[in-house]
Amino acid sequence: MDIKEKLKILSAAAKYDVSCVSSGSTRKNEKGGIGNAAESGICHTWAADGRCVSLLKVLLTNNCIYNCAYCINRVTNELPRASFTVDEIVDLTINFYIRNYIEGLFLSSGVEKNANYTMERMLLAVKKLRLEKKFNGYIHLKAIPGADYALVSEAGRYADRMSVNIELPTEESLKALAPQKNRENILVPMKRIGAEIIEKAEEHQKNRKAPQFVPAGQSTQLIIGASPEPDYKIIKLSESLYDKMNLKRVFYSAYIPVSDNPKLPVVSKPPLLREHRLYQADWLLRFYGFLADELLTPERPQLDAALDPKAAWALNNLQQFPVDINRASYETILRIPGIGVRSAKKIVTARRVHALNFDDLKRLGVVLKRAKYFITCSGKYFEKLVFDQSALRVKMIGAPGAAAENKSIAGVKRKKEDEGQLSLFENDVPHDVSTNIGAAITGEF
Repeated sequence: MDIKEKLKILSAAAKYDVSCVSSGSTRKNEKGGIGNAAESGICHTWAADGRCVSLLKVLLTNNCIYNCAYCINRVTNELPRASFTVDEIVDLTINFYIRNYIEGLFLSSGVEKNANYTMERMLLAVKKLRLEKKFNGYIHLKAIPGADYALVSEAGRYADRMSVNIELPTEESLKALAPQKNRENILVPMKRIGAEIIEKAEEHQKNRKAPQFVPAGQSTQLIIGASPEPDYKIIKLSESLYDKMNLKRVFYSAYIPVSDNPKLPVVSKPPLLREHRLYQADWLLRFYGFLADELLTPERPQLDAALDPKAAWALNNLQQFPVDINRASYETILRIPGIGVRSAKKIVTARRVHALNFDDLKRLGVVLKRAKYFITCSGKYFEKLVFDQSALRVKMIGAPGAAAENKSIAGVKRKKEDEGQLSLFENDVPHDVSTNIGAAITGEF
């Protein structure tokens, strides 16, 4: 099998893994080297600030000893199989980079023979890129669950980001749909990677020549809709991962039907709106100071399909509103629907000069179509309102802003249903994605 055919198979097989965001790396170029990941995050995805960057995203092999019901590469699935050699991965990365097709590498793999064998080959590939080819571009490497941690730790010296995919939210679902996998083999290396990131970062602060370890942090992926867990359990798990595992990101991937296994749900299309709401809730956990238990409860375990999580929370907590924009704390302002982190900072700065009115807020980037229901400016409302949950809900769902959001989500649905997942390859060559749908799938307000 020639390299072009391998590339076609293994790039297509990699498209189901969405856990690739690369902002945060500080790896700089050096004399005689090529590539530079220091100036910006590099991968074929949307970074936190909305930039789209390119990445060679492939599997080392789609051969796999596991038979996970939800995975297209499961051992019982009849599909074309291929494996790159270490030299082929290295040559592809360098040649694509020189031709300006890519800015970095995302390397994942099926588990061939055993976890250690696969991890050793991935380690050899990144070592050769760094040490022999002097490649200083961005590298995101998947850690293989069950591999000896010494291999994982060594790989972390050469990778900018690593990820260990949890995939399913509970042990019960893992046993039902991926019985050959062990939850401890996923969580233990994730915890050790998180601890080593902190340890090596502290050493690097004391001694700038000390080697770095996974400087852009680690991430994981959860498949949404393949198992019956409600949003509450998923968000609680994400909160725990951020708090205890030192994760940079949790990615959510709407389940794409790739199997007729009776243990899997029968769905006509991926639950993309649910994925979108989970990204929004995740954003609230990471940047807005919310707790999972504030957004959802065991009695109300699903995110509102009609409203974003912050708006839904505000409607369920009307006793905390209205908020006077000229007096409220920064933390309180962050909780107002229609006000993001940047807008909140601008408000706090601008009101030191003079009291703000609604025109000022609009100029500062506040989305008044949502915020106006929950704020006053020096005691004045934007318009006369019936401060009632049902009445406000009707107004917000019917608001133009909500319609625009639904239109944006619909665009994401059409695109992802056409492609399966965001992909780097079309007609066998790398390409750019011209439509920026990052805000629609990451959840920033």
